[in-house]
Amino acid sequence: MHPLISALLLAATLNADTTRYELRYVQAAEHFEETLLLGNGRVGASVFGGVGTEQVYLNDATLWSGGPVDPRMNPRAFEHLPEVRAALAAGDWESADQLVREMQGSFSQSYAPLGTLLLDMGHAAEAEDYVRILDLASATAKIEYRTGGVRYERQAFVSHPDRVMAVRLSASQPGALEFRVRFESLLRYRVIADGGTLTARGEAPVHAEPSYRGDMPNAIVYDEGRGTRFAVLARIVDTDGTVTDDGDVLALEGASHATLLVSISTSFNGFDREPGLDGLDEVRIAQDQLSLAADRDFESLLDRHTTDFGSFFDRVVLDLGSDPVPGLATDERLRRYADGASDPYLEALYFQFGRYLLISSSRTPGVPANLQGIWNPHLRPPWSSNYTTNINLEMNYWPAEVTNLSEMHEPLLEFIENLAVTGRVSAETFWGTRGWAVSHNSDIWAMSNPVGDFGQGHPAWANWNMAGVWLSTHLWEHFAFTQDRDFLRDRAWPLMVGAAEFALDWLIEGEDGTLVTAPSTSPENLYRTPGGYEGATTIATTADMAMIRELFDDLLTAADVLRRDSEILQEVRNARERLAPYRIGGDGSLQEWYHDWEDADPRHRHQSHLFALHPGTTIDLALTPELAEAARAALEIKGDESTGWSKAWRINLWARLRDGFRAHKLYRELLSFVPPVAEPGYDGGGGTYPNLMDAHPPFQIDGNFGGTAGVAEMLLQSHVGEIRLLPALPVAWATGSVRGLKARGGVEVDIEWRQGLLQSVILRAAVDGVFEVSWGTAWRTVELGAGEVARLDGRLQTTRFDDEVR
Repeated sequence: MHPLISALLLAATLNADTTRYELRYVQAAEHFEETLLLGNGRVGASVFGGVGTEQVYLNDATLWSGGPVDPRMNPRAFEHLPEVRAALAAGDWESADQLVREMQGSFSQSYAPLGTLLLDMGHAAEAEDYVRILDLASATAKIEYRTGGVRYERQAFVSHPDRVMAVRLSASQPGALEFRVRFESLLRYRVIADGGTLTARGEAPVHAEPSYRGDMPNAIVYDEGRGTRFAVLARIVDTDGTVTDDGDVLALEGASHATLLVSISTSFNGFDREPGLDGLDEVRIAQDQLSLAADRDFESLLDRHTTDFGSFFDRVVLDLGSDPVPGLATDERLRRYADGASDPYLEALYFQFGRYLLISSSRTPGVPANLQGIWNPHLRPPWSSNYTTNINLEMNYWPAEVTNLSEMHEPLLEFIENLAVTGRVSAETFWGTRGWAVSHNSDIWAMSNPVGDFGQGHPAWANWNMAGVWLSTHLWEHFAFTQDRDFLRDRAWPLMVGAAEFALDWLIEGEDGTLVTAPSTSPENLYRTPGGYEGATTIATTADMAMIRELFDDLLTAADVLRRDSEILQEVRNARERLAPYRIGGDGSLQEWYHDWEDADPRHRHQSHLFALHPGTTIDLALTPELAEAARAALEIKGDESTGWSKAWRINLWARLRDGFRAHKLYRELLSFVPPVAEPGYDGGGGTYPNLMDAHPPFQIDGNFGGTAGVAEMLLQSHVGEIRLLPALPVAWATGSVRGLKARGGVEVDIEWRQGLLQSVILRAAVDGVFEVSWGTAWRTVELGAGEVARLDGRLQTTRFDDEVR
């Protein structure tokens, strides 16, 4: 067959709608972890699908407790650094653990629940033919059931183009549709229904203590006029019934159809502006959004929404095999899978669900997806639903570039710019350095200080200070995938230089003449010394050295791209050569600690010392085989059972080791069914809730994103200068195809394989480039101009053709 004909057939196959990505249930949700999640990148909705009463939890990405942070909260903290370093030099680890507590600041603020929209339908709970569906491709929720001889339907979505939530309700008989609209909130609020519109207004507290601190006085503090305000406006339009309002309730009677529009806004006006005193006019914004949306009919709103969402979601199609149980409810599908059944449809669905969540939660400038994305029903949510920057925030964005969602990366990249502002003060006052630094937690106010409530936090998590270094690698990754030189020059470069300045000043000469960090911790983990002391504070943890090494390499490569040279680049070159090396311990594993010490918990959920393998690039199976084998030994010691997000990270790590069997085994375990509970629980192994949300437990969205990234990592890698095809393909995915993944260098990649053998590849270049492509031992260099497309067959032979073939 002619190569051009083969390419056309492959393109037709990949573009065919062979899989409908949907979550399906035959009963309403009882718990948050069973709801259908909707979002427009700012407003989140968790839909229960109730029959008697519909509940919808509402959130806004910008509604947090607190206000702008004072980064000079502990202005002389750095003065304790000499005594900490003296204790470390003397091997007095216990004293070092105590002394670093003087170098702590306040806790972060919390992401707040906005409220609950309630629709009292007045129907008997025992409905017939009930079905509840979340269609990922159209980002719409649909509920259907029959009661009293009438068929009722609801369709809902949250629109990015029109900034409203729209719900279309209908009944199969004239006059049978009746409901009442109410609003409740855990925050301070007031509601009035007047003139056909229900208006709820309220405000977030100025302070919310982390839930893990337990019951304590003043855990929630309000200061009227200072917290972030919110407004919710709801209006019933396009109906053949009668709309009335009474007090705090909006009602509809005698209808067969109606559309409910919900508009939400807050007074948040930037990380450095008081939301109460210098905030936006949230009521006016919500009114304007509602008025504009009301001028369109439901079909127009739906069409604009699906066109917008589909422009992102439809970029990638994954086919891992046919659906073995078409129509089976998703919760039952998860249980079946957990019992050992094969389900390639579920595995592809979970991958796409992660992409769906990223589009739905990450479209607000400067406000990235938090620990729960944008979906949170709790006043004091688990871990404050904040930005945990020692893995979780970064993991949220692992799938952004490779799964062709670069635009969703932008909120994080903008947030890094905010962090650099407060981080310069933190670097100066907490660490005594140039540049900018970020520690273990942050929030919408770009908090960058070490947490712990000024000495109450354990150093294992409170005093870690490498988040700015880690986050800076995202700046380089965005360039690597997009080849956007303007971004690299104007935005990424100054931030990367600032992070490097901090790292340079933080490094000191160790006893062996290498450069080390001191004090140093490995996120949330503890060592055990030969004398039996279990502590956190030491020098030159492997994680620290790997992150600094990665940043320095990125900066030097960026300098080559931009043709830059400066004094700081020479500092970086000199320091890079002197960094403390990675060490292999007596058990053959990559050491987590500078000394060959045991972990207090060898199976700890964090594996920060493996950063160099993934997401970093300085350990590679082909380029540094001895270190890669030491990383493998470390993973074997860790085992496979852990929290949800930790399993997701391990999928990526095993994929980098090109072990498809182990990566897939962990992917299966990530999809272990976890039943929901009434209150957030922290016990039991990680897995997946009925609505496919990741279970730490409780819910943490980074596990979803890490799982999606892991699937991509099994199918395509491009982190060491070559495009590796199917590097960790598991036997379970013997035949399949993927369209639209992105590789570094600015190229889209489609892959088809059969019985484990590569069949064909399509490369679409966004920019001019020379691409080294490999599969197994086969290798091919492909040179493409911007807009050009090439096909490689299973032997990596090349035929070029026009983009029209796609």
